[in-house]
Amino acid sequence: MNTVSIPASAPVAKPAGRYRWVIVALLFAACTINYIDRQMIGILKPILTKELGWSESDYADIVFYFQLAYAAAYLLFGKIVDMLGARLGYAVAVIIWTVGHMAHGMASTAIQFALARAGLGIGEAGNFPGGIKAVTEWFPKQERAFATGLFNAGANVGAILTPLLLWIIIDEWGLNWRMAFYLTGIFGVLWLIAWWTVYRRPEEKSQVSAEELAWIQQDGDTSTVQKIPLARLITRRETWAYALGKFFIDPIWWFFLFWLPGYLGDRYGLDLKTFALPVAAIYVISDVGSIAGGWLSSRLIARGHSVNFARKVTMLVCALVILPIWFAQDVSTVWGAVLLIGLATAGHQAFSANLYTLPSDVFPQGAVGTVIGFGGTVGAIGGMCMAKFTGYILDATHSYETLFAIAASAYLVALLFIHLLSPRLEPVS
Repeated sequence: MNTVSIPASAPVAKPAGRYRWVIVALLFAACTINYIDRQMIGILKPILTKELGWSESDYADIVFYFQLAYAAAYLLFGKIVDMLGARLGYAVAVIIWTVGHMAHGMASTAIQFALARAGLGIGEAGNFPGGIKAVTEWFPKQERAFATGLFNAGANVGAILTPLLLWIIIDEWGLNWRMAFYLTGIFGVLWLIAWWTVYRRPEEKSQVSAEELAWIQQDGDTSTVQKIPLARLITRRETWAYALGKFFIDPIWWFFLFWLPGYLGDRYGLDLKTFALPVAAIYVISDVGSIAGGWLSSRLIARGHSVNFARKVTMLVCALVILPIWFAQDVSTVWGAVLLIGLATAGHQAFSANLYTLPSDVFPQGAVGTVIGFGGTVGAIGGMCMAKFTGYILDATHSYETLFAIAASAYLVALLFIHLLSPRLEPVS
């Protein structure tokens, strides 16, 4: 077992060892599966609406209960991950969400779907607390945004694969939507086996060289630390800087994820066969944004800029990239809409990659999972409000114009609150 520990002040050369990127690959795979399971109901919405007779408000209620469970469990999983560690905490989350996902195949009513979605939401709430905790254990501060951007890109890959998988299962293989939930649930089982076999803390892995371990531990926050209760954390402005950032931007991502297929179908007449390519294009652009956003802030830090400057300048660029989504409703061609929506989702992912690193930038390891969990809960509450509002607006106006206007402005508002509450992103003592 390696036991090297480097104080924060010592300069450390970048090592030849790369085992930490194996961990990112596992997190990327988990995020991909997470978004396949999460997005399937959005892709299947036209089929389920026709077969089960849902209104927009019925569908909004199903999304609402998913987010309600997600909000409650996100806070819980933040504490679970801090208590159990990334390895066990993440495994528990994937077990729960896989069972919830496969339970969709047995649902027939809106209430049954809401219950299955609630189970999925409880488990999926552990995805980012577990992933960020693992990144905090395996990467120094200067690489965390890039590592987070890489594994967060799995969300876009999952969004790309979902319509393709459903097209194969339903159109090519001739199976029904119930079998689609059962078959895709196998991915979670396979990932659990790989995760439990591979993941340990870096000092427990013989594959990690002493040089790579020194690189990972260069910030000095590597020892077992006292867990900090949420009651203390919520008194800190830095906690609310992260949480309110999530409150403003998470609902926009939920809106894209759950209503984008329906929008493309209503506005441009696309169906399960024809919207696979436009949706895939949107999330390919998103992947570029996720990786580029993490790379940009990490690059700025490597060039000598402060963490505060690097994170906030990157998020400002992302917020400006998102602004043109305001005009998406007026675009007459599907590929014009793909470009504007793709820019917005890319901006979101880049913004989100940097926002996710803020707790590890300013809090000790023993608090990171709890802060992530609290912020995720606040973000999911925003998503619940957005779901209800979206259902109401679409039933009342049948127009997405107001929704796109909200999406365009949310990121500048989020950045404003982040800066006001944590103007320097100084470490919390």
